[in-house]
Amino acid sequence: MTQGLHPLARIAGNAGPGAWRLAGNLWPPLLFAGVRVERIAADFRHVRIRLAKSPLTANMFGTQFGGSMFAMTDPFWVMMLTRNLGPGYTVWDRRAEIEFVKPGRTVLTAEFVLSEAEVEEIRAEAESGGKVLRWFDTEIRDRDGAVVARVRKQVYVRRRKPSERQ
Repeated sequence: MTQGLHPLARIAGNAGPGAWRLAGNLWPPLLFAGVRVERIAADFRHVRIRLAKSPLTANMFGTQFGGSMFAMTDPFWVMMLTRNLGPGYTVWDRRAEIEFVKPGRTVLTAEFVLSEAEVEEIRAEAESGGKVLRWFDTEIRDRDGAVVARVRKQVYVRRRKPSERQ
């Protein structure tokens, strides 16, 4: 079984970070949640996301809606790993959890940083063909830099068999 791609991801394909940034900003689950991709590094190892503060992103108490905070962290670890590992790997989200630390009353940001060492560790663990489960942590911060929420994502990685590789 091969990993299917959203039409916007197929359009961005092997294009650079600018195309992926545009695709992320047009992707309906992020677009309608008020999430904007501000930056994707050329090597796809650093991503910066912004959640605007507006009536469209607020909950009933006027603070940032928790679902939008969770959405702003959803696809990025998988996208970064997929681009860094290459086409010979299946990469999926496996599990996620969020801890709300304090109400988000301003614009929020999240940054994702993937090191070359992490990529190489995952590649080495997956070499035998077994599954690799790796946790990644992301902090969502307000305009003053205070942590508003902590998100943990567990990502599944498996090296594809030669018959499955694209």
